[in-house]
Amino acid sequence: MLKLTELTTLPAGFFALQSPRELHTLMPNPTLLHLEGRREPRLFVSVLLHGNEDTGFFAIQQLLRKYQEQPLPRGLSVFFGNIDAAKAGMRRLDGQPDYNRVWPGEEVADCAESRLMAQVTDIMASRSLFASIDVHNNTGKNPHYGCINVLDNRALQLARLFSNIVVFFETPRGVQSMAMAKYCPAVTVECGKPGVAHGVEHVLEFLDAALHLQEIPDHPLPAHDVNIYQTVAQVTVPAEYRFSFSDISADILLLPALDRYNFSELPAGTAFATSDHPDANLQAWDDEGMAVSEHFFFRYEDEIRLKQPLMPAMLTLDETVIRQDCLCYLMKRLLLEGQQP
Repeated sequence: MLKLTELTTLPAGFFALQSPRELHTLMPNPTLLHLEGRREPRLFVSVLLHGNEDTGFFAIQQLLRKYQEQPLPRGLSVFFGNIDAAKAGMRRLDGQPDYNRVWPGEEVADCAESRLMAQVTDIMASRSLFASIDVHNNTGKNPHYGCINVLDNRALQLARLFSNIVVFFETPRGVQSMAMAKYCPAVTVECGKPGVAHGVEHVLEFLDAALHLQEIPDHPLPAHDVNIYQTVAQVTVPAEYRFSFSDISADILLLPALDRYNFSELPAGTAFATSDHPDANLQAWDDEGMAVSEHFFFRYEDEIRLKQPLMPAMLTLDETVIRQDCLCYLMKRLLLEGQQP
């Protein structure tokens, strides 16, 4: 039975853990840790919603080690999410839902995990919240960037504190940042691939900076200071077709270095895959979950090509992640007042 544990002190041995795979020895259940600081309202941080994304765990470990002998600048609550998947080194276990698709919001199915996230949300909403940060890695070649679900000045200011690349998205729903945006500025930070020291250092600096902020400004960002992109489609591979990056007998053969396209503005006609199967194509879905493939992809001879100029993000070469989540997202640039196309 899924159960939330709440703690107000860090378990002994936390700093000795070598990886999130060992976290279950101290926290056998999803755990919400509340630590006091010099001031309130507090910062809320979630890590390990995907068990194989370790950057957030190591950044929190280093952050709390830094403040072992001194008070935190601000109250801090940390949610350690999918500890069972972390033990196995997996995004999620077979039979589990995605822990970042079951937070309160539209279209979230009732299950033990969604009830757990609702409990976490209610607990944090009952406190005075300064900001919310959800830390993630991705599996393809991507720059570090922030994601927001509300286009307002404070959310943009928080995301810009992490990166000058900001992605605004409204799907998928059920994500932590969308649930918490109702209560405070909320951002998801994407920190590149797991296991990279630079990612940990970047998140550590960001979390420490957020703890030290007196306030999150509510004035617009300078137009030259940020690049904002909006997701317009999620791309998946149809379940009925076998795909591969290397097996030429697959129904859909994806380009072997496809993730090099991430955050590149691609012209119409860019090839994503080849297929000998006459009906095979990539699927694209809009924010309402409607199939819109014909707007984004077309077949030219045996190639599956992009139909309009767009920028992909989160293209991955990990076939398990493609089946569990998606191949990528397609984005268009959003212009602030004063920015040039």
